[in-house]
Amino acid sequence: MSDLVGNMLVAQSGGPTAVINASVAGVIQEAGRHPELIEEIYGGLNGILGILNEEFIDIQEEKRAVIEGLKHTPAAALGTCRYKIDFKKKPERAAQEMERLFQVFQAHNIRYFFYVGGNDSQDTAHKIHEHAVQRGYDMRVIGVPKTIDNDLPHTDHCPGYGSVIKYNATTVMEIAADVVSMATDDGSCCVIEVMGRGAGWIAAGTVLAKRSPNDAPHIILLPEIPFQEEPFLRKVKEFVTTLNHCIVVVGEGLKRPSGEEIGADMSRLDAFGHPVLSGAAERVAEIVSGKLKTKTRTVKLGYAQRSAAHCASETDVEEATACGEAAVRAAVQGKSGFMVKIVRLHSNPYQWTTDVQPLQDIANVEHLIPRDWISEDGFVPNEKFVDYARPLIEGQLHLPMEGGLPKFVVLQKFPVEKKLPPRA
Repeated sequence: MSDLVGNMLVAQSGGPTAVINASVAGVIQEAGRHPELIEEIYGGLNGILGILNEEFIDIQEEKRAVIEGLKHTPAAALGTCRYKIDFKKKPERAAQEMERLFQVFQAHNIRYFFYVGGNDSQDTAHKIHEHAVQRGYDMRVIGVPKTIDNDLPHTDHCPGYGSVIKYNATTVMEIAADVVSMATDDGSCCVIEVMGRGAGWIAAGTVLAKRSPNDAPHIILLPEIPFQEEPFLRKVKEFVTTLNHCIVVVGEGLKRPSGEEIGADMSRLDAFGHPVLSGAAERVAEIVSGKLKTKTRTVKLGYAQRSAAHCASETDVEEATACGEAAVRAAVQGKSGFMVKIVRLHSNPYQWTTDVQPLQDIANVEHLIPRDWISEDGFVPNEKFVDYARPLIEGQLHLPMEGGLPKFVVLQKFPVEKKLPPRA
């Protein structure tokens, strides 16, 4: 394939992670190594929504130290969005938006596009690649994996996952120490809610906090395993009777046997039409306190779990950066319509590399925890899962500090001049 010369655009989408900016840094730094092909390096603000509005920044105006600092800065430095170009439900509008996207790409001679995100983001990247081919517009599109949910298929795991389970397992250990020290004569139960709508990878990762069978978490409720109230209550009672306390971790997408999410708020929908999940821990706590008359408290880790750069995995940062670099290398080599994936070569000692997978294999496919990685009773992941997850949390970052607190970087965001009329 002949060399393609033009400008590059990188953008982020979906929920941020502690390492999503590391992937962006990897894209930018690798792009700078190919000046003969990549002329200008642009950042798209707020994902595909910002691109539709022609909101670009000139990355080459940013200081090199700031780009390097992105590797240790949480959240989405370019801004993100939850916006879907929906050809199924809104075909006319989607066609208009795709036309607008390519007007923007052409106006700025965008020939390399990198989209960092999860399932919906990879679907968007796939659509853009397909339309570029259909239009005969020479552009190389590569997806860069990102999601704490760890539910993208074909990659061993997703950047962001190692850091979220490192933070969550640490937090479970700390909460458990507090609960044990405050145990009452009647015993107590603490229910900790973590993210994860359809897949329980995040909740399962807290099993790494267990150093012995009696350590927390004692029960992990996964969305993959239908919630059975009576067996669950028997298990809680068993631990309270034996240890005088029970620590339960629940994934926010925990489902009843009927398939209904136990914490779903049907009165509120998110950007993709899903019921907002806001009450799994509270509902489980109500069941425990109501049926067992046990003192019960809840903890919801919320945004803290996906933005905890102070407890990020060094392995995770290295892999996130490498995925961004690999995306650019794939594009300059002529590839388009692929997502970078992480390939595990060995677990002990941990060894890995990167490769690419066609986006059509990734888009809108949800990867769940294998059933044989979970105990027979469904209440805790087994050694197969532990062997898989343990290497991903290795390594401690040494963040730059200022005044005793982490020093994060902020992009100056020098705007690129718009060339088109405002979006209709």
